Amino acid sequence: MEFSEETLRTLLVKYKFRDLTIEELKNVVKMYPNFRFSMDTYTFKDGSLKDLLNFSGTIPVKYQGNSYNIPICLWILDSHPFAPPICLLKPTINMEISVGKHVDAHGRIYLPYLQNWSHPKSIIIGLIKEMIEKFEEELPLYSVSSSDEAKQLELLSYIAKITTGETDVNSKTMVGGQKKYGGFNKVTVIGAGDLGIACVLAIAAKGAADQVVLLDLSEGAAKGGTMDLDIFALPNVEISKDFSASADSKVVVLTVNSLGNAQSYLGVIQSNVDLFRGIVPAVAHYSQNSVLLVASHPVEIMTYVSWKLSAFPKSRVIGTGCNLDTERFQYIITNLLKAQTIGKEAWIIGERGEDKVPAWSGSTLVTCHQTEGVVNDNSQEQLVNRAMEVLKGKGQKSWSVGLSIADLIESILKNKRKIHSVSTLAKGCCNINSEVFLSMPCILGTNGVTELIKPLKEDKLVAKKLQSSAASIHDLQQQLKL
Repeated sequence: MEFSEETLRTLLVKYKFRDLTIEELKNVVKMYPNFRFSMDTYTFKDGSLKDLLNFSGTIPVKYQGNSYNIPICLWILDSHPFAPPICLLKPTINMEISVGKHVDAHGRIYLPYLQNWSHPKSIIIGLIKEMIEKFEEELPLYSVSSSDEAKQLELLSYIAKITTGETDVNSKTMVGGQKKYGGFNKVTVIGAGDLGIACVLAIAAKGAADQVVLLDLSEGAAKGGTMDLDIFALPNVEISKDFSASADSKVVVLTVNSLGNAQSYLGVIQSNVDLFRGIVPAVAHYSQNSVLLVASHPVEIMTYVSWKLSAFPKSRVIGTGCNLDTERFQYIITNLLKAQTIGKEAWIIGERGEDKVPAWSGSTLVTCHQTEGVVNDNSQEQLVNRAMEVLKGKGQKSWSVGLSIADLIESILKNKRKIHSVSTLAKGCCNINSEVFLSMPCILGTNGVTELIKPLKEDKLVAKKLQSSAASIHDLQQQLKL
């Protein structure tokens, strides 16, 4: 459909910032008059459908002395211009996608401009300009012979269904015609705030990885701790602003949180979701076989969001959850209260924060150094209450969380099969029927969660608390726009 402001205004009646969107699209058409629009149905990774504006056209690209018109499609979200468009190649029947630094096998386009999108500085014309620059470095499409066209039909059919952004977790990125495999233990930490830097320092100090990449998504020059890391140049630590630096990571740690101006708790979470929408698909593109370790707040919901946006199996998306609380809880019981748990059977599970739940695994619970042997339930409750009181006085500073994250990474990379209380998909546990992530004791290995230790000692009160947390988390998730 040719550009008509009146028609566009009718189509965008449900868009939150319709006037801003129309004004921006008018400017795009002035510069690129071949662009056309239509209202079509977009399918998100979680299977949900939404009618969105499909803005399609060709962009001029010069490559090795030749000129090409590269067909692209921009899906304009209903929160535009505060959220970036979803960008895709739109190959014709005689074109094939060239998987590379900025394009995945399904034609989804990944650019720094998208990842750093921020209104009003970011605009579609600026996005297209960067797209042209990157495509002139690495052409995203090439011609195929007629014998290859049957294969192309299948791919084009897939793209036409708009299941965009899905990554084939079994495929490897092709570089120069060869498959690229990660040969060592590489970890990427996303977010250069206090927690991100604490993670880098803890991972480096523990020697848990061969290489650590700190992905700094902040604008402008390096600041604060990032600058200091650059100055003092830790061995095997790289600082970058380009998502391609994260390629072939074994573990990707997400520490970023939105610094938006939302007034409500739901608004704060939605701001984080919008932020993750520009990050997680890029991570999934560059490190298709990685384990995602989420430390952003609220950790249960952001782990769920990462799972949905990445399309990774549930075992490879985990949250830091109650790992730090559990380690402290076990230490307090064993070393401060002088009680020994058999096989470290004391856990903090459920939802991180005020609603965390102390629990025990096994039927033989706690033995004391002093006299009795096995303690009865009343003594156990007293012990838990004392331990929880001590635990309440322990804050979660960045360096403490960083140490906890480094411990989780070591368990994953070294396939230690150690048990940690981490956020994992809890559906099916304790009669929880919704897709929510809660901390549960899990065995961790190279593929993330290899086994969930199912609860614990039968305790109706524990089950009730977990169900309550699951219900409140699920209610919030239902209100989010993924």
